[in-house]
Amino acid sequence: MLDQTQRPEFFTSHNGEKAPLPFSKGEYDRRLAKLRAVMAARDIPVVLLTSMQNIAYYSGFLYCSFGRAYGCVVTQDACTTVSANIDAGQPWRRSVEDNVIYTDWKRNNYWRAVVELAGGTPGRVGIEGDHMTLAARDLAMEFLGSPELVDIAPATMAARMVKSAEEIALIKGGAHTADVGGAAIHAAIREGATEIDIAMAGRDAMDREIARAYPEAEYRDTWVWFQSGINTDGAHNPVTKRALEKGDILSLNTFPMISGYYTALERTLFLGEPDAASLKMWEANVAAHELGLSLIKPGATCSGITAEINRFFEQEGLLQYRSFGYGHSFGILSHYYGREAGLELREDIDTVLEPGMVVSIEPMIWIPEGQPGAGGYREHDILVVGEDGAENITGFPYGPGHNIINA
Repeated sequence: MLDQTQRPEFFTSHNGEKAPLPFSKGEYDRRLAKLRAVMAARDIPVVLLTSMQNIAYYSGFLYCSFGRAYGCVVTQDACTTVSANIDAGQPWRRSVEDNVIYTDWKRNNYWRAVVELAGGTPGRVGIEGDHMTLAARDLAMEFLGSPELVDIAPATMAARMVKSAEEIALIKGGAHTADVGGAAIHAAIREGATEIDIAMAGRDAMDREIARAYPEAEYRDTWVWFQSGINTDGAHNPVTKRALEKGDILSLNTFPMISGYYTALERTLFLGEPDAASLKMWEANVAAHELGLSLIKPGATCSGITAEINRFFEQEGLLQYRSFGYGHSFGILSHYYGREAGLELREDIDTVLEPGMVVSIEPMIWIPEGQPGAGGYREHDILVVGEDGAENITGFPYGPGHNIINA
């Protein structure tokens, strides 16, 4: 038996054959070339990526941390993922280039592997300032010889905000899958059914569609939030076992995940005819949604779009009921990881829309319990910005004409 001193701190194992990745080798080469150009311009010899979104974006590998450290070390010559031994050869199979496995026989073997890949003490290391913890920063300083840590997170976010043709094709597939889930949920809604039963119908339909359309993908993290009654007041409220009642306001939210890429469909519905106050609120939010759809075009700014929708809600006397920003970017993100915060439709973001960006329009108002029309109203479509306008890739209908369910 090996004693403690003979156990490896880290090793390489090319177990099996490389698995198909979500994108072509050329796509990953393009992404890495842009990152390496940033590194050269800023005199950064080594970048240590640590977030799920950036490791997946640049290498293809989407990790499951479970309390363990993961990384991707990028130099001008190599892109190597660093993974825990519990995952065995899977990270190598799903990394575009190489992989190193660290063991847990001794604390901080992760950092010893990073040091080896970084070439010792590089002097300057690019890190994700919005992801690296204080504890990880201290270990980076200790093991890498107190380098200057340079935040490359803003540059990588800017790169992810403009999608390639391959990314847009995958996002369109996700939007179609979200529509499939929406249709399954619509069909399952009935008085007495529970939120969880209806949510499972949508989730199962999407999982089946992803498996059909993407037979070589990883199947995980697709989910549904289906809310009813007072549970519609928050966009991210969890599913419950509440049984639907006649007259309920409903919120349908489908989220297919395809190889780390998130898409969404969100719709307001009613079980039975809504009362006059509820219908008025719903129609106002639909009008805000349609205004937002008309404003997405190259050259528009996030803050400018927000100001226009704010003016509409103010005219309607509803601005105080606005719940959050009016849309956001799409790509490698989910409720667990990721965000392209520079491309959100909010007052404090002045990013200019350009071809290749993908954004949602999703106005939401919520009226507190006890007031006429109480509940949360939300519609959500995804648009791909082009040279002359924007393409709406969401197909599921919105509004009272389709989403009043007979009770």
